[in-house]
Amino acid sequence: MTQVRSELTRYLRTETVGGTILLIAAATALLWVNSPWGDSYLTMTETVLPIEPLHLHLTLADWTKDGLLAVFFFVAGLELKRELVVGELADPRRAALPIIAALGGMATPALIAIVVGFGVDGMDRGWAIPVATDIAFALAVLAMTGSRIPASARVFLLSLAVVDDLVAIVLIAVLFTSAVSVLWLLAAAACFGGWAMAQHKRISSPFVYVPLALIAWYALHEAGIHPTLAGVGLGLLTRVKPDMGEDEAPATRLEHLIQPISAGLCVPLFALFASGVPLDGKVFGQLFTDRLSLAIILGLLLGKTIGIFGISCLAIRLGIAKRPADLGYRDMFALSVLGAIGFTVSLLVAELALADIGDGSAVELAKAAVLVTSMTASLAGSALLLRRGRVHQARRDARALQPEE
Repeated sequence: MTQVRSELTRYLRTETVGGTILLIAAATALLWVNSPWGDSYLTMTETVLPIEPLHLHLTLADWTKDGLLAVFFFVAGLELKRELVVGELADPRRAALPIIAALGGMATPALIAIVVGFGVDGMDRGWAIPVATDIAFALAVLAMTGSRIPASARVFLLSLAVVDDLVAIVLIAVLFTSAVSVLWLLAAAACFGGWAMAQHKRISSPFVYVPLALIAWYALHEAGIHPTLAGVGLGLLTRVKPDMGEDEAPATRLEHLIQPISAGLCVPLFALFASGVPLDGKVFGQLFTDRLSLAIILGLLLGKTIGIFGISCLAIRLGIAKRPADLGYRDMFALSVLGAIGFTVSLLVAELALADIGDGSAVELAKAAVLVTSMTASLAGSALLLRRGRVHQARRDARALQPEE
């Protein structure tokens, strides 16, 4: 348990720093594209960086979406595997609340988006845009404004986000896979099998794992499946329990090595290339009148908050789950508001779901809705966390002043 807590602390520290860099990258993109030099931003994102021998002709924006996010999803897969085997989700009683909260926080936004956006072009898959919580962004806000609330709040938010990521990954696999090449799929499966076998044989050489990872990514890309899923699959196949005499399990070593790269470089670069949305009077006018943007805004802001908090309260009242120690219902409400921060996965799903709709304006509008809602949720959540932090600090001060018996 001591090792699990130290790993959790390290994970939170890395993700919160990465979340801060992510915010800077997103702000840079918004300022750049809406500046007099906005054309240079668009030129950069649309620049093709080909690999001719592999017949890959992807733009820089596509490389960040399909390539760099695979690293992010690999870390998510490692974290999910560790949580399921030795972490918070390994204990059914502890896992019940964040699992239920995550499912409620995904079903409710999807339902709201379907109802509000019914009949709108692209909403047959666009309903998935508001279902995911951005773990790095949310943890960054929590670290900056919720330092005085109980540590169980961080554990709850992290566990919820891990389950959230898992369901989002499944949605990406199901919704955005059309024609599948069986031969390339078999090649990817062979890479996954080779990775699992290498783990079983306790092979540690990167000269085995790096080629397997690259080939698995390429095979899924050619198979017609979103290649970021290669990262998830390989993460879930990595061993998380150390052997006798082994200081760290492979998953822990890989997290130490790769997570800072993911949080500090890969995700911020994706944000830089994905967040450049032209914000003019027309876009702002459409944000609150167009049913596509309203479906995303209401799905994230109301759906996430109501889904996470409402389902959690119901589960606790029914005795299905147990409320975290020292965490009140008002604390949980503040954390539920943070759950409305979509960002990374929501931006990815927006591009995947709406790329073929019209002239591309639907993607830009959806991105603007995600960005505005995420910022609103972060500000509202920050205000609630600061208020709750003062309450908890006052209680600690009052206990400290009580005379010892």
